[in-house]
Amino acid sequence: MKRYAWMTLGAVIVVLGVVIAPLPGPGGLPVVVVGLMLILRHSFKARRQFVRFAHAHPRMAYPIRRLLRRDPEFLKIFWTQMLRVERLILPSRLRIASRIRRSLFKRRTAKR
Repeated sequence: MKRYAWMTLGAVIVVLGVVIAPLPGPGGLPVVVVGLMLILRHSFKARRQFVRFAHAHPRMAYPIRRLLRRDPEFLKIFWTQMLRVERLILPSRLRIASRIRRSLFKRRTAKR
């Protein structure tokens, strides 16, 4: 396939992800990320704009940059984003993932 065909396919996938985002569940975001990955892999201009965005907003671009690596660590990225969203949305007494992380860390350090 030619470069423009890949970019068009990526744009269609992004639009599809935006369309299905209001449906229940996290279906839209992963689809948008896949489309963005296709666009960034095949467009020099899009890559340049993404680098500018990443320099301006490093915390927002961090998960996407990690997913664009050769062997992305999906579980680590998912866990980090879940902790960030939990910190953003829930009060500290309702944060379950943070408690789980702390209890796992305590167990791991106690075994050594």
